[in-house]
Amino acid sequence: MNRKIETFAFLSSGTPDSDAALHDLTNIYGQTEAKDADVIVALGGDGFMLQTLQHYMNQGKMIYGMNRGSVGFLMNEFSDTALKERVEAAQSETIRPLKMVTESADDGTFTAFALNEVSLLRQSYQAAKIRISVDDKVRLEELICDGVMVATPAGSTAYNLSAQGPILPLDARLLALTPVSAFRPRRWRGALLPNKVTVRFDILEPEKRPVNAVADHMEVKSVLSVTVEEASQLRATILFDKNHSWNERILKEQFLY
Repeated sequence: MNRKIETFAFLSSGTPDSDAALHDLTNIYGQTEAKDADVIVALGGDGFMLQTLQHYMNQGKMIYGMNRGSVGFLMNEFSDTALKERVEAAQSETIRPLKMVTESADDGTFTAFALNEVSLLRQSYQAAKIRISVDDKVRLEELICDGVMVATPAGSTAYNLSAQGPILPLDARLLALTPVSAFRPRRWRGALLPNKVTVRFDILEPEKRPVNAVADHMEVKSVLSVTVEEASQLRATILFDKNHSWNERILKEQFLY
């Protein structure tokens, strides 16, 4: 990749390890305001990377993460040496978020964005009952479950993977529709959808079986319906070390046993 890096903006998640890394790196490479820096370096785990990507969405900034947290699938390995050379050689990937629009009796219409997934989760001991439509066509009249989610390729290795959903390459033009503990239809394991579709979830028996909707870390309680689609006009750029690219991580994850 032909890019020239001169200035860095280092951001810490606030943990002791991240703060120590921030101190060391700023002493070596200096510190520039994020709006003026050639690249933003996020120090923490995947959660902090998601927050950083969300914050600088559509600002034309490249985000390079180094793992100082407990999870680091979106992060590169930490090192304080040859950082300029690593970033200049890094591969860039474009991430587009999901747009979630919820309807609820108490809060009306609410909109949020998610880089990982939009998930619906039962609120009580009662299993949720959810009708699923894709582009205004009902595809599943009634799903009885603990929850269901739509995950982006970036989010396919997070909650989606824990729910036995598929892992998607970052450049795949697909979304993963994955149930959480489906009771009926018992054998339904989800679907792969084109990234241009609109998915609608209607909550059946919402008073008896209340459901919450979550876009990454933003939660809306007691929703009546949720629509999810890719926010194609929004984008963020993430950098991966050339020898540890996203696609290589995807392949390694799929061959773990």
